[in-house]
Amino acid sequence: MIHLTDNAVAAIKTALSRASENAAPDAPSAEGLRIMVQTGGCAGFKYMMGLEARTRDGDEVVHQDGVVLFIDGESQAHLAGMTVDFVAGLESSGFVFDNPNAASKCSCGKSFS
Repeated sequence: MIHLTDNAVAAIKTALSRASENAAPDAPSAEGLRIMVQTGGCAGFKYMMGLEARTRDGDEVVHQDGVVLFIDGESQAHLAGMTVDFVAGLESSGFVFDNPNAASKCSCGKSFS
């Protein structure tokens, strides 16, 4: 299971709220955040995230502090036990991943092996 810090929960709730405010009237509303792993990045795998309107076949659905996470079946083993944080800084802001399954990661923190 994935753990979200309080900062990550707040950032996801903000993103969902903004998406709802800016959505077309007939568009499905985003219900949660999809986190997945894809082949690529400088270390072999990369994290992908995006707002999601529904569950897909094979998804694990995680509920934490009013946030819903969707994790596809192929990504679940790569993400088990991971902590997701959100940091805001002068030079950059974004999600930070602490993944116990990563043998190594690139300097940007968005790719791992």
